[in-house]
Amino acid sequence: MMGRTHALTGALAGLLIGRATGLSPDSGQEPGVAATLTACAALGPFAAVTAGYALVPDLDHRTSTATRLLGPVTRLLSRGLRGTSRWLYEHTKGPADEPGGEHRHLTHTLVFAAALGGLCAATTAAWGPWAVLGWLTFGLLLAVDRLGLPALVAYGAGAAAWLPATLSASGLPDGQAVLAALDASSGWLGLAVALGCAVHCLGDALTESGCPLLWPFLPIRGETWYEVRPPSWLRFRTGKRFERLVVFPLVALGCLAAIPGLLPQVIELVTPPAQPAAGGGLW
Repeated sequence: MMGRTHALTGALAGLLIGRATGLSPDSGQEPGVAATLTACAALGPFAAVTAGYALVPDLDHRTSTATRLLGPVTRLLSRGLRGTSRWLYEHTKGPADEPGGEHRHLTHTLVFAAALGGLCAATTAAWGPWAVLGWLTFGLLLAVDRLGLPALVAYGAGAAAWLPATLSASGLPDGQAVLAALDASSGWLGLAVALGCAVHCLGDALTESGCPLLWPFLPIRGETWYEVRPPSWLRFRTGKRFERLVVFPLVALGCLAAIPGLLPQVIELVTPPAQPAAGGGLW
């Protein structure tokens, strides 16, 4: 299983797409710790949600992180998704599709990613901040379960910058200010949920087994559930050395580089100060 890698690629996608969609506009501050914390306060929740929901497609696996997260609740949800996936597969498969239909089928499609993002948008629009809190909490729990202490530290830093700014800017009593901020998050939450699921599918498409992410729009050679994948020399096996020693570290470095203002500070920290030129005298 490549849960940690899925979560980290979700965080990277959240940081990049969040910046591209204007969630972290130029704060007007000089580069430094304060500017980085301000950017993290804006991007952190979005990246956290994409990291968590990048694990959700594996609810169709009996022992995945998402299936085990909330005990009987998520196990029941997993059972329902597996049954739905098998039923749909049996009724839509082509003549060349192999037997199966449970893991890496329904939940590993862009259709599922769009549908879950739409469900998130609909429920948060209908039920407001409490629905937002539910979707956020589930995503954060998933991300922290896979990424551990670094995720807690990153999210804590973002929350430390977000909460005081939210309370002071709203002019509302503290409780109402937090609820209003949660309600405002519904504008991007559905996008983050869909993005996390889509990133998971793209990651699985790079593995040996591939991923039917374009179902039902790309039947190929008799396969309705055609597994999209690159040439064999570009694929890797999940949980093996290449993923652990190459893919995961590269994605981690990408996350650090994507945090606004962080990379220059790290470079400055590790670069030794310039030494004065030797010599001197009258000339």
